[in-house]
Amino acid sequence: MITKRQLLGGATGAISAAIADRSPAKAAPRVPPADTLGFRMMRHGDEIGTHKLTFERSGDVLTVRIAVDAVVTFASIPIVRYRHRAVETWQGTALFGVTGETDKNGARGWVDVRRTDAGLAVVGSQTARYVAPPEAIPTSYWNKQMLSGPMISLEDGVLLSPKVADLRTDSIRLASGRMIAADHYALSGAFAVDLWYDAAATWAGMAMTVVDGSEVRYERL
Repeated sequence: MITKRQLLGGATGAISAAIADRSPAKAAPRVPPADTLGFRMMRHGDEIGTHKLTFERSGDVLTVRIAVDAVVTFASIPIVRYRHRAVETWQGTALFGVTGETDKNGARGWVDVRRTDAGLAVVGSQTARYVAPPEAIPTSYWNKQMLSGPMISLEDGVLLSPKVADLRTDSIRLASGRMIAADHYALSGAFAVDLWYDAAATWAGMAMTVVDGSEVRYERL
């Protein structure tokens, strides 16, 4: 869902200096209590992959590592392969940098985001370099603040502004089989997914329709 790029590039103090006086006025992103978050991806009742995030903190620097792997088979033959890796770095309330690399059946996409004096400089496989609005957040879903502003695609760097509908609170299923209450949001326009967040604002589930018309649902581990 390839080159590796280093985000920090120096000590925590250097990051603090780089974004001083440019942090958006918003709350720091909420991190899951266990510093991990994982989902199994379900299609037609079968598990086709996993989506896992780890959160590492050093002072007020937060590094988020994302790994997504999925394979769809037909008669035991793989017909779809998806691999995605991304790293986000935050300093307090501000996004400092992002790198993402995606492989969809051999078609590769990428994004690189860096905070500069001008703002969030973005370049990707489907876009020339541009400066994103300071409130833009990558499409990694774990940060509920993503719903409030423009979004930077983690697959290719394109700036997205989907419509967000705040729907009712639902009861959704976790991978364990337990049901929990979660707030439901439907995104449409630039891309279409349904997202759920629990009472602690932690990402709890997702659903999307894929190219063959089937639904893929995320069940939190």
